[in-house]
Amino acid sequence: MDQNKAISTGVLAEYPSVDEECVDELLKKEMERDNKKIIVLDDDPTGVQTVHDISVYTDWSEESIKKGFEEDRKMFYILTNSRGLTQENTTRIHKEIANGITKTAKEKNRPYLIISRSDSTLRGHYPLETEVLRDVIEERENIKVDGEILCPFFKEGGRYTIQDIHYVKYGEELIPAAQTEFAKDATFSYHSSDLKEYIEEKTEGKYKAQDVISISLEELRGMKLENIREKLMDAEDFAKIVVNAVDNIDIKIFCIALYRAMREGKNYLFRTAAAFAKEMGGISQKPLLTRNELIKKKSTAGGLVIVGSHTDKTTKQLKKLLEMENMEPVAFDSDLVLQEQAFAEETARTRKKMEEIMLAGKTAVVYTRRKLLTVENDSREKALLRSVKISDAVQSLVSELTVEPSFIIAKGGITSSDIGTKALKVKCAEVLGQICPGIPVWRIKEESKFPDMPYVIFPGNVGDESTLREAAEILIGEP
Repeated sequence: MDQNKAISTGVLAEYPSVDEECVDELLKKEMERDNKKIIVLDDDPTGVQTVHDISVYTDWSEESIKKGFEEDRKMFYILTNSRGLTQENTTRIHKEIANGITKTAKEKNRPYLIISRSDSTLRGHYPLETEVLRDVIEERENIKVDGEILCPFFKEGGRYTIQDIHYVKYGEELIPAAQTEFAKDATFSYHSSDLKEYIEEKTEGKYKAQDVISISLEELRGMKLENIREKLMDAEDFAKIVVNAVDNIDIKIFCIALYRAMREGKNYLFRTAAAFAKEMGGISQKPLLTRNELIKKKSTAGGLVIVGSHTDKTTKQLKKLLEMENMEPVAFDSDLVLQEQAFAEETARTRKKMEEIMLAGKTAVVYTRRKLLTVENDSREKALLRSVKISDAVQSLVSELTVEPSFIIAKGGITSSDIGTKALKVKCAEVLGQICPGIPVWRIKEESKFPDMPYVIFPGNVGDESTLREAAEILIGEP
């Protein structure tokens, strides 16, 4: 396949089906023989978009890591929000996390594996994060990490990997990821849709495309478990392994072979999207959440929607949302970030307007400028720092609220992370499930601002034009 050409979504139906009950049974048996605790490091809060009844810790203190290890459940998440951090800060916190995990694992005498969950459109601090984890683990555990498994597949978001080329679904077409707006990200841009070449590009040639191990769809759908296991066993010296996938069944089949290789002593790190963690952790399917499951407290105040993501998809979703009755728009002029006093005044004005709308029983829809601010002679680091300053202002709109919303929807990874951790002061949240496919909901606990309120974490790059509106309709109770 040409990594620069779009293909029809019809290709997704061309692969042979397999006996899913058989696959599930095989995977269940392998999981029962494995006692590793799975720790998912999530670079923004959207990574829980496939799981339910799972804890998310918003810090990586020894206390939080110990609590995660002590849970009966096989898996827990640590929210790093590293996609919104500089390389320096990302390096520091991943060293802290790896040291905390290795220390706790020894104290608890419990083996573990770490999944670095990141964006299904390939944005994030790669390969930095997994390289830092590898260095600490190898030093502290006196072992070698044999391979790194890359699997950005995420069906709910329309992300598929075919013949090692990663695609993003737009309508009836699959567009190579490097041809999308996501690849032009101001901080995390890239040029290659072929994951083998993406790895070479991102590692600056340290790992060559021709040396990357590929797990093909043909092997997966043919249930070539021994072939896949042998490829995994051949990995050494942090070899890169790409997993193709067009459906969750492909991940399940791969995980069977993976568990077998690990049982023979192989060690791996993982850089994946949300789907992989779900199947690796054996998380069951759960129906979408209903209003009765979400709204537990009666309130006369309206809801709050905060839109920080500026992707084209988000802008279209925002427009559709504002067509609803009782949705009151509040434009937040984020470009004023370049003028300190004016930016502070704009933040105060926006918060006052939000409270007036919610007290009137309507839903305030706050949104930043729809186009990314560009500055002459800019740099990636400066652009990231500027976005952090904007996000700090956006979260302050919530942290200083005197009106409790009936619900909050936060649109965008960095936005939802900062609101959850800084504004709502969440230490540990319970993932209830999804309100729409790929759209997770946290239940806020007692130690947080606005306890027991549903907090919807809406990724900037998920859903179609009506999905944001559909989520709001569920929460408000409209048909």
